[in-house]
Amino acid sequence: MEKRSVKKPLKAAAAEKPKAGLKPKPKAKKEAPVQQVAGLHELKIPAGAHKRRKLLGRGPGSGHGKTSTRGSKGQTSRSGPDFYAGFEGGQSPLIRRMPKRGFTSKFKKEYQVVNIGDLGRIKEASVTLDVLKEKGLIKDKTGLVKVLGDGELTHALNVQAHAFSRTAMEKIQKAGGKAETLNATR
Repeated sequence: MEKRSVKKPLKAAAAEKPKAGLKPKPKAKKEAPVQQVAGLHELKIPAGAHKRRKLLGRGPGSGHGKTSTRGSKGQTSRSGPDFYAGFEGGQSPLIRRMPKRGFTSKFKKEYQVVNIGDLGRIKEASVTLDVLKEKGLIKDKTGLVKVLGDGELTHALNVQAHAFSRTAMEKIQKAGGKAETLNATR
């Protein structure tokens, strides 16, 4: 029988060490692969992303005829919403099982707050609601205004507001000014 020579695969040949006395060939430097930016024109729709609409009411042979996959008569077979949010299958809903707590007064007064330190920057002798609105210290001159005692007052002011804190009143009087309480019309 004759022996055939078998060629070694390329990977195995590359992995062999060089024979003695021969210098190995220098490896070529690998260049960084060029990255391509994908564009919108290259996007592909994945398979199964678009599903055909189920055809309903096309006779008994279609499998979706007669009741059109809605079962028999009743609330869920009609168009429109079947149950309200929080419906618990006829069980008494959580919102009705919970006790009512708390209370919101319809007579609650909400004040716009102004501090003494802010009033100290006003150069006018008399501070009215119009002046406070003009200087941007309150948003609504028809609303209620309360003056609080945060900050210092160096000059005398006649201040008109619906309410004053005790410290604010003391600081205004100490500076030689006057605090006038307005009647709340609201």
